Amino acid sequence: MNNHKADNSPKFGTFKGVYLPSLLTILGVILYLRLGWIVGNVGIFKTVVIVTLSSLITFLTALSIAATATNMKVGAGGAYYMISRSLGIEAGAAIGLPLFLAQALGIAFYITGFTESIQSMLPWISGPILGSVTLIVLSVIAYRSTNAALRMQLVIFTLIALSLFSFFLGGPPEEGFQPVTNLPPPESFWVVFAVFFPAVTGILAGVALSGNLKNPARSIPIGTIGAIVTGYVIYLSIPIMLFFWVPEDILRTNLTIIGDVAKFESLIVMGLWGAALSSALGSLLGAPRTLQALARDRVVPQFLGRGAGEDDTPRVATLVSFAIGLTGIWMGDLNAIASVLSMFFLTTYGLLNLAAGLETLIGNPSWRPTFRVHWGVSLAGALGCLGVMFMIDAGATIVAITIGACIYFIMEKRRLNRRWEDIRQGIWMFLARTAIYQLNSSPSPIRSWRPNLLVFSGIPRKRWYLVELADAITHGKGFLTFCMFLPKKEATQKQITEKENILQDYLHRHYIPALVEVHPAHDILAEAAEMIQHYGIGGLVPNTIMLGETEEETHYEKYAQLIRKTFSLQRNLIIVRESQYCPLPQHPKKNTPKIDVWWGRKKQNAGFMLAIAYMLQNSPEWQGAVITLRTIVSREEEQEGAEQHLEEFLSQGRIKAKVEIIRKKPTEKIFDLIRQHSSQSHLILLGVRPPEPEETSEQYSQYYQTLLDQTSGLPLVCFVLVAEEHPFLEIFV
Repeated sequence: MNNHKADNSPKFGTFKGVYLPSLLTILGVILYLRLGWIVGNVGIFKTVVIVTLSSLITFLTALSIAATATNMKVGAGGAYYMISRSLGIEAGAAIGLPLFLAQALGIAFYITGFTESIQSMLPWISGPILGSVTLIVLSVIAYRSTNAALRMQLVIFTLIALSLFSFFLGGPPEEGFQPVTNLPPPESFWVVFAVFFPAVTGILAGVALSGNLKNPARSIPIGTIGAIVTGYVIYLSIPIMLFFWVPEDILRTNLTIIGDVAKFESLIVMGLWGAALSSALGSLLGAPRTLQALARDRVVPQFLGRGAGEDDTPRVATLVSFAIGLTGIWMGDLNAIASVLSMFFLTTYGLLNLAAGLETLIGNPSWRPTFRVHWGVSLAGALGCLGVMFMIDAGATIVAITIGACIYFIMEKRRLNRRWEDIRQGIWMFLARTAIYQLNSSPSPIRSWRPNLLVFSGIPRKRWYLVELADAITHGKGFLTFCMFLPKKEATQKQITEKENILQDYLHRHYIPALVEVHPAHDILAEAAEMIQHYGIGGLVPNTIMLGETEEETHYEKYAQLIRKTFSLQRNLIIVRESQYCPLPQHPKKNTPKIDVWWGRKKQNAGFMLAIAYMLQNSPEWQGAVITLRTIVSREEEQEGAEQHLEEFLSQGRIKAKVEIIRKKPTEKIFDLIRQHSSQSHLILLGVRPPEPEETSEQYSQYYQTLLDQTSGLPLVCFVLVAEEHPFLEIFV
């Protein structure tokens, strides 16, 4: 049962719902315990660079968030909601689940920081027990009412403001500073950057409350950007004051220097406590709402999404967050996984930037934000996040990306039904449009040739050998389209669509990536000719047609007409004749596939057949196949020269294949030799002659019938006719 009551819940404005939670998370313990250390290690100029660069990345992310928030009605779940509605539920889950875990464990980090400051004054207090009590108090506040939690943040904000006021009223002590002995060497720029950057990663605290805002499209941009600007000014001002007040050696060694120079040290302590508690409370508000949104999208069990009270407080999700936070507190040292958790926040920022950038770049009509940002700005933010991740911890970055990818593929296999549309189709359309225009504007070099197969397969399961062979040729290398025809009198548009969906699902279940075309037809062969002529777009038109053989004599002449039409349109043709005597190898490792290429005098056919054989040899189904080039000579003096020529050609072309030169006696027939030498092969590639200009379809059909008669009883045969004017042999130069 869905207990979603957000429509009737009290809503919060910009200050209370976004600005305050974001700012209080930004003004955390690094402000009080690390700013002096940063100046002492890298100096004031590099400190300004670190603060500016970090804030710039966060600012770019905030701009992307603002654009996304003003283009959609942002529901509960904050960053997860935005990413899932833009890049799909799979990407949303890949970020949402780790983000929830990071937020939940972040509760433990912040509370641990608070308890450590208490222990420095009262060392006899147990850290885990104090942390547990603190967590219970904060959880009760968050559990009972979001509004009460946000009111508590007003108190914390007051404490932080008073502590900052106390700092700026202070100055160096009258007695001065004692010089430091045994001064440690300064840390490098990027080490210091890594320490500071988490200070500005609190912008999701307000976004996480998106479902509780009166007007998310207005509050999220104003509140988030306002919090970043405020935080930037504070983080710049304090280092400058410290630089003028305190010697560098003191800054590098005294982590509590802010309290020492403040007017009232007690207010600094209160501000430090407030910063730690506000960050913990922010995570305690944000983590359950991320989990609640995941549950309502059925990514996790739906009972976790139950809300209660007028403000739809996610009480079940809050209890789960409490349990994770409590576990983290009692684990003690979480440094081993801290960097990985930081990566999840940065990955989230990167995807928010990426989503906004792609939305703007592809220009879907549905993308009409009132807060407009250039796509280059958003993509720069995405690259900045990725760069920072690797600079902070390359290993943790790889771990975070790997975990996210695993979640993505698991979600993809679950195939959850989305209740919304995302931009993935638009992304593919943009890429396809760009690629097709590019292909159409430049000639296709032979070295970049790929098979683009149009296969007239009929119902795939009835001619599965065609499907298997076509997939093996194009697998990971080219395009593949299967086409079947329905009787025209029975083919309504609804039936055609249903049949296409059935065939697409059938191929998908057999892991065969392909397009499917279903067309009505009175005359199948005539419709096939029309399909060959008109199918495709721009530079993406089929260059090779694959047919099954026809053995019905009444169809021979029309079949010959189809071959002539295909050749005249400069489409290569592969006619596949199935064999009942030697099926395709099912276990290549146990039964090494054998492919015979009969190398004739037609260079076009020879090069094309070798290209097809090579692609089969490198496909998973035919991996390790033994290719044998066989050619027939009439005279003994030709044999040695032909063998040497082919051996040199294979060596120069880096092709794994054997060569066999067969001498034909005057009384022997060519097809008898083929039968003799290829009877144990799994596939035979034979070139066929093209129709002569003055040759009629009836005459060419007689040639086709002769081919069928002479190859009767052979293994699987592919009759190959090359019509493209490419010099295919140059592929292997």
